[in-house]
Amino acid sequence: MKLSIGIVGLPNVGKSTLFNALLKKQQALAANYPFATIEPNVGVVEVPDERLSILAKIVNTQKIVPAVIEFYDIAGLVRGASQGEGLGNKFLSHIREVAAIAHVVRLFEDMNVIHVEQQVDALRDIKTVETELILADLATLEKQKEPKTGSPKAASATYEVAKALSEQLNRGISARDAALTDEQKKAVKQLNLLTMKPVIYVFNVSESQLENHEETERRIQQIIEQCHAERSEASLANASAGRCRRSFAAAQDDIKTTPYLFLNAQLENDVLTFSPEEQKEFLLQYHLPETGLNRLIKKAYEILNLISFLTAGEKEVRAWTIEKGTLAPQAAGVIHTDFEKHFIKADVIPYPLFVEAGGWIKAREQGKVQTVGRDYIMQDGGVVEFKVGI
Repeated sequence: MKLSIGIVGLPNVGKSTLFNALLKKQQALAANYPFATIEPNVGVVEVPDERLSILAKIVNTQKIVPAVIEFYDIAGLVRGASQGEGLGNKFLSHIREVAAIAHVVRLFEDMNVIHVEQQVDALRDIKTVETELILADLATLEKQKEPKTGSPKAASATYEVAKALSEQLNRGISARDAALTDEQKKAVKQLNLLTMKPVIYVFNVSESQLENHEETERRIQQIIEQCHAERSEASLANASAGRCRRSFAAAQDDIKTTPYLFLNAQLENDVLTFSPEEQKEFLLQYHLPETGLNRLIKKAYEILNLISFLTAGEKEVRAWTIEKGTLAPQAAGVIHTDFEKHFIKADVIPYPLFVEAGGWIKAREQGKVQTVGRDYIMQDGGVVEFKVGI
């Protein structure tokens, strides 16, 4: 499946600089000018997976095909974007095409890099972007007309959920914070609401903030807590009016589980010129176990509920991206649609056991390979051979 992330935020927060780092080359025009990104730059990035090179050695193949992730560098939003300010409408439409949002938030201070609001205020900036996304969703929901008598049930269901969400959005509560059932989520999925998309907050910090990582961590936690405190107040007001809301306990859980990371976007670019050994040593100086690319991709997989299964043969070693809970026939269909239709069974083995055995032949001899049927739930890192009746 295609994994796509839209990099959004106010102008001059480091979106294009981060995009350049993620692509490992200068594809975007990173300039100190609010609308330097006129069209969304799209880049395909390999998902780092050390397992693939090890598998390639075991099965003796030169061809390695990693999973990929698409990043969209979307021009900076500004206050009033939902009304067309700062080329806003055009770029809001681009966000609709992605699976998740990486919201870049500026924490660094630099007088040489202008801020569209004249001063750095992370909490205000987060609220500005989220408000514009909410307003854009409201415009979408307002287009929903009440179905005529005799219309399909699905149309009525979509309209009813849209009406309830409109009331919530008008109170500053995003669609993702709504207490919707699975059926209700299905009903509004076609509307492709911006505030329904999962968000990863990427805080762009200075070198000194990176060095003082514990203090920076505390500051970011405070910002996130403030964001959720304001949302909780709005949710309680919504509840008092008898409308759908999330529980206080759920709101507290959100604070703990909000996906975020912090990095210095410029350093992420600089480290690309280093050898793997130099890169590792450099990152450790800043208490970073790995690059921003790896951390962002892992966060993306986490919030989108994704895993990878692996195939290893003489022709190639490849990683395939699927959702958690995917059954074996549907996983086979990711490789080729005919594989799902003609699925018979699959041989599966966890990656560590495959490596330990040294390949398929030994793994089968040692009884480490499991043959599974149509009801098998795929696991992350499983090495698989599908048997199909074609």
